[in-house]
Amino acid sequence: MQIDAHAKINWHLSVLYKREDGYHELDMLMQQIKLSDSVYLQKSDDISLSLARSYSIPSSDKNIAYKAAMALKEYSGYSKGAKITLEKRIPVGAGLAGGSSNAAAVLHGLNKLWGLNLSYDTLAEIGLKLGADVPYCLHGGFVRAGGIGEKISPIPIDVQYWLVIIKPAKGLSTKNVFSNFVIKEDRIGSIENTAIALKNRDFALLSQSAKNDLQEVCENMNADINSAIVALKNAGARHAIMTGAGSAVYGVFRNYKDAERAYKNLQKVYRFCYLSYTLV
Repeated sequence: MQIDAHAKINWHLSVLYKREDGYHELDMLMQQIKLSDSVYLQKSDDISLSLARSYSIPSSDKNIAYKAAMALKEYSGYSKGAKITLEKRIPVGAGLAGGSSNAAAVLHGLNKLWGLNLSYDTLAEIGLKLGADVPYCLHGGFVRAGGIGEKISPIPIDVQYWLVIIKPAKGLSTKNVFSNFVIKEDRIGSIENTAIALKNRDFALLSQSAKNDLQEVCENMNADINSAIVALKNAGARHAIMTGAGSAVYGVFRNYKDAERAYKNLQKVYRFCYLSYTLV
């Protein structure tokens, strides 16, 4: 069985407050994009994980995809296992939910392969213990997400956007990013207007309203993030912003031709540069 594990972008990310449990309450707009990893699943006596090619991620029990399989096996009581093979394309530590999408693909795929017939809610509950983005990666689509990312409200959209994505720096520690983050009372931006802008293909409103509250602290931690955003805008992006807790940034282009032109130029400068589009 092969499953495409799609990356996601944050169109908008607001940090509302720090909760008593130490996590931060978030309000986000997220959408899956074409960029994806491939997850291959095959029935086996035990659970094992390997990489289709060399990649700088754990291929042992430290990998979130392996943990997902073990968590599902433990929950369901399934007696056997599966051979998991990952073919990675999504950059690691980029805020694109590469690991979470792998975990979601494993949960979704093994639910079918093992004949468990568990509901989305059950899989999401298992996934949330692995990572905050896993429930969304199980759900997919264009959504508004609250809590730490697990409260998902789908939003209908039929507009597709071409993107150029750059990972300009090493991945940042999400824990360190939030540790250095300070909520500002005079924040600008509107998540409602961001959703309206995206549905109406209003680039001016999108640039005015879309915000990522974590971007400033991440730029202070690594100036390459801001440099990449500037590079995207200079290459013709109508809007450019960081996704998640970084370090990846993306630019939104008017059409495929503009995005392709920018990609061809920027990939000469940035090792991790991708041409992609949103899934509707």
